[in-house]
Amino acid sequence: MIGASVVRSDAFVKVTGRAVYGVDYQEINMLHGFLLRSPVAAGRVIKLDISIALGMDGVQSILTAKDQPSEMAGWVLREQRLFASEELRYEGEPIALVIAKTYDEAKAAASSILLEIDEWKGVDLVAASTTNARIIHKNWKSYVPTAGPNADYPRDGNLACETKSNAVGVDVAFGQATKIIEDKFCSNRQYQAYLEPKSAVATYVNGQFTIHTASQHPFNVRERVSQFLGVRISSVRVIGKTIGGGFGGKLDAALEPYAALAAKVTGSPVKIMNTRTEDILTCPSRENALITIRTALNAAGEMIGRDVVVDMDNGAYSTEMPWLASLPLHILGAIYEIDGPTRITSRLWYTNTAPTGAFRGVGGTYLYMALERHIDNIANSIGMDRLEFRLRHLIDDGAVSHVGQILPDAGILREGFNEIQKVVSWEETVANLKPFQGVGIASGFWLTNPMPGQATVKLNEDGTVSVITGATENGSGAVAMGVRQIVAQGLGVDVNDVSVSMPDTDISSYDAGSQGSRTTHIVGRAALNASTEVKRQILEQASNLLEVDAADLQISNSLISVVGSPSISVSLGEVATNALWAVGPITATSSYTTPPISFDPGCASGLLFPTFPTPTYHVHLAVVEVDPVTGGVKILRYVVVQEVGKAINPDAVRGQIQGAVAQGVGLTLYESLRIGKDCRYLERTLENYRLPIALDVPDVEIRLMEHPDECGPFGAKGAAEPAIVFVPAAILNAVSHAIGRNVTSIPLTPECVLDLIERES
Repeated sequence: MIGASVVRSDAFVKVTGRAVYGVDYQEINMLHGFLLRSPVAAGRVIKLDISIALGMDGVQSILTAKDQPSEMAGWVLREQRLFASEELRYEGEPIALVIAKTYDEAKAAASSILLEIDEWKGVDLVAASTTNARIIHKNWKSYVPTAGPNADYPRDGNLACETKSNAVGVDVAFGQATKIIEDKFCSNRQYQAYLEPKSAVATYVNGQFTIHTASQHPFNVRERVSQFLGVRISSVRVIGKTIGGGFGGKLDAALEPYAALAAKVTGSPVKIMNTRTEDILTCPSRENALITIRTALNAAGEMIGRDVVVDMDNGAYSTEMPWLASLPLHILGAIYEIDGPTRITSRLWYTNTAPTGAFRGVGGTYLYMALERHIDNIANSIGMDRLEFRLRHLIDDGAVSHVGQILPDAGILREGFNEIQKVVSWEETVANLKPFQGVGIASGFWLTNPMPGQATVKLNEDGTVSVITGATENGSGAVAMGVRQIVAQGLGVDVNDVSVSMPDTDISSYDAGSQGSRTTHIVGRAALNASTEVKRQILEQASNLLEVDAADLQISNSLISVVGSPSISVSLGEVATNALWAVGPITATSSYTTPPISFDPGCASGLLFPTFPTPTYHVHLAVVEVDPVTGGVKILRYVVVQEVGKAINPDAVRGQIQGAVAQGVGLTLYESLRIGKDCRYLERTLENYRLPIALDVPDVEIRLMEHPDECGPFGAKGAAEPAIVFVPAAILNAVSHAIGRNVTSIPLTPECVLDLIERES
């Protein structure tokens, strides 16, 4: 089964429309909720009158700040409550919840609530990072980290988190430089644009909340609901549904706590579902950022020092962003060796915008873009071929990252460059380019997210196998293909005889969610370990039935037979049934989490995400053509060389790479949640959000490099996420080469291209 491109277990129900997504789920006698949200980005509530709304048809209850528990909640920092009471911090922030018999009745009542606001000037990223702007959280000192006060990190006023390397001698290096290359880059926000908007259905019975939701991380939802409502986590049960896309946008709770509170107040099931505009306005989008990189060069053109400042937009509340503030230290001092010190300062700022969060590839998209564009500019400044410059400075086996993490297999990067050359010759491509055509290349490494996972494997009495896990199938196939194939291989059964449960926090043990390509590596390893134990039990029982030594038995096609004498056999179903009355059901449970990785704890302050576990290595190449009249960018070729450990399902891996590149193309050339002067989004529908269509996305040429990881199941590492990370870097380098201008921002719209072309050198 390993290396076979088997069919997904959820393929039939999805293509026939029979899958039950979160938005499809209903309960008998279900009520509906509608949130009244802030229409402004910043201000103070002067009046909130719900009296008219309470008397409208179908209205059962209206909840406001006075009805919420006093607890503060947050993934990293406890700084948020369910409803804004006086101060409004972003457009879309919930103010009241109307619960009615129908959705239309709830919406109509919400529109009749009398709301008066004293609107203030909003604070955006530029204002927060460069001026003494109004403090968005006046009580910031009172906020407590979720892990406890001892887990606090550097923060101050609008500075939500600061991570800073403890570099020595940077200023001396710049003082000795013959040439200094400085670049400023910016990246805008990107909406996850999943087709299924967020929703939740909650009930409250016998002191327990049960929540049905399409979440990438059900256990995270459970924790957040318990925080907001001030109850024990065991009082919250989260049952997962089929997910209509997530891409990081459904990792944290959204509507679930509101539905839970409403269910408790009314005593009835309550459903809340976002409209598309609500979803866009409140999504934890990819953050916008500003990056400044300066590199000092000596007379020989060698890099002798680097200084980096990254300003990231946190939005009004923190979600998981304080962890992501550590990413610049992993990326901007890696890949290419510098003969001197590197200083990296990463600053996360509160703004009067929707809280930002995870999107596939998180901040790696714009950080690698900035690094690789800067490397191109350095090479161009000294008259060296861009590929030659990279190969001359490329890290190798045993390289030590900026945080002190040893990368024993970093030489895979050089192998990746060699593989690229086999697909498309750099020298020939450069030589044969036509006017307004260009080629760009980018490389790097990316992590496989760690954190715990668990799986229970049981043999059923009909010979089939069930896997019970809290892991979520978010559409990547990690569960629907990967985990099933791993269990099938481990037991020696047909993959079609292996089924995996939907996540349920009351039934399965903790899982850290579908994020960062971790499911196949982490949950697959736990499932393989459990399968190994189940196989031992099967062979032991079969040996008693067949009266032969267990070491002489094998499992194939759901039969346990004697090696060399296949006619002497017993079925898996017979073994399972016999075991019930002999020793009990055949089942095993196993857990796994990535072992800790050594790093230098003194390398930086505020380093909340200290290492890049189970790294994979990547090289991307893009060939583009720019239309000098329209400014349009056409991708002529796109090549991905990706190291995956072991491809459990090659078609699935290739599909994920193609999809990741498509999203990367969107971020690079089309998509953007632009923030207006009033700190409100300009894009409010999918129609004007400018998603790329099929004609905009290239057919990606893919080469997989397999270097099995000793900890991964059959050698597998993460594979689904990384391909998006390097797309902006490769495309922008190619466009810059095509037009001979320094491209410094994403998205690179046709208007931006034309402006660059018309600008004097």
